[in-house]
Amino acid sequence: MTASPLPILITGAGQRIGRYCAERLLDDGQPVILTYRRERADLDALLQRGAIAIQADFSTDAGIFAFIGTLKAQVTALRAIVHNASEWSADEPDPANAMHRMMQVHVQAPYLINLQCADLLAHGGPADIIHISDDVTRKGSAKHIAYAASKAALDNLTLSFAARLGPAIKVNGIAPALIQFNEGDDEDYRRKALAKSVLGIEPGPQVVYQSLCHLLDNPYVTGTTLTLNGGRHLR
Repeated sequence: MTASPLPILITGAGQRIGRYCAERLLDDGQPVILTYRRERADLDALLQRGAIAIQADFSTDAGIFAFIGTLKAQVTALRAIVHNASEWSADEPDPANAMHRMMQVHVQAPYLINLQCADLLAHGGPADIIHISDDVTRKGSAKHIAYAASKAALDNLTLSFAARLGPAIKVNGIAPALIQFNEGDDEDYRRKALAKSVLGIEPGPQVVYQSLCHLLDNPYVTGTTLTLNGGRHLR
């Protein structure tokens, strides 16, 4: 990836894939701003490397606007915004709250941040917004209806903002399926999950970073969601 002196904002980068991408960007000499919801001891390593961390709660409008205010008080321009913050809640036992929380984090937060922070990207150089969606939007989910619906709405934001903000700002998405297992996942679950794709592997977070770099570096892609599912659509 071509490093820029302007920072890249990654929301929800306190753990797992978001954290990995932040680390790799820093490795490449790219300034990074990240958001996190809860305090984590391992954030210190990113801060020591020069990352700026902002605690943010995207589950309420007040929390979203508070974050926007804090961000604008610290920077005057951004190279890119990567919407990685995510919420995972089951539909039961409180479906109304589940849908509200999913839509707040996956739709309302990117929507308001894009509208309010587009001026930070309007500096005349390369500028990107990237939404991290989910391959589940391709077919829906009987067990996680609210989650799938909110991620599908995020895919639609990609199209709308690409049309609104181009050509100065490219807007794209990445829709991963299985990327890495959790430590507590048992062998039976792992075997069944791997069998859902043609390639049948646990690729690791580096494939998301590779996709992120592709979208940042390619000057001729906008309004596109890059599927990252190992061929699940072929099963």
